[in-house]
Amino acid sequence: MTEWINEYYFWIKWVHYLAFVSWMAGLFYLPRLFVYHVEHKENKGFTDVVKIQERKLYFAIQNPAMIATLITGSLMLHAHKEILMEGAAYMHVKLTCVTLLILFHIHNYFCLKALSKDIYTKSGKYFRIYNEFPTIMFIIIALMMVVRPF
Repeated sequence: MTEWINEYYFWIKWVHYLAFVSWMAGLFYLPRLFVYHVEHKENKGFTDVVKIQERKLYFAIQNPAMIATLITGSLMLHAHKEILMEGAAYMHVKLTCVTLLILFHIHNYFCLKALSKDIYTKSGKYFRIYNEFPTIMFIIIALMMVVRPF
């Protein structure tokens, strides 16, 4: 299996980058939609439109992009198992951040589901702070992959 992965490694890596950027775009934007949704909950026409945007963003962009990111990332790790075996701490930090992003992604679903039912338990301020989490994870992941500080 590793032979074909190595043969197409740079194509797999390219798809991985595209998928990751798409996933991150969704992770950046969906919580911003939650802010708008919560802060304009009294405007049903507005929230009806935002509900459509939230659903399409999550199911048509975020989910497929996350799945493609995880598949291509797994293929690259399979081709270069030595990265994990050498104790390359930068990769372990990156994978920890990816795990946290997956959990954030899943939590987005529960927020989306509640807001689609007009259940407002969180404030706009909460979602503004919540919106910063993927940015922090992105900065750490980029640092680990480019600088590899350890």
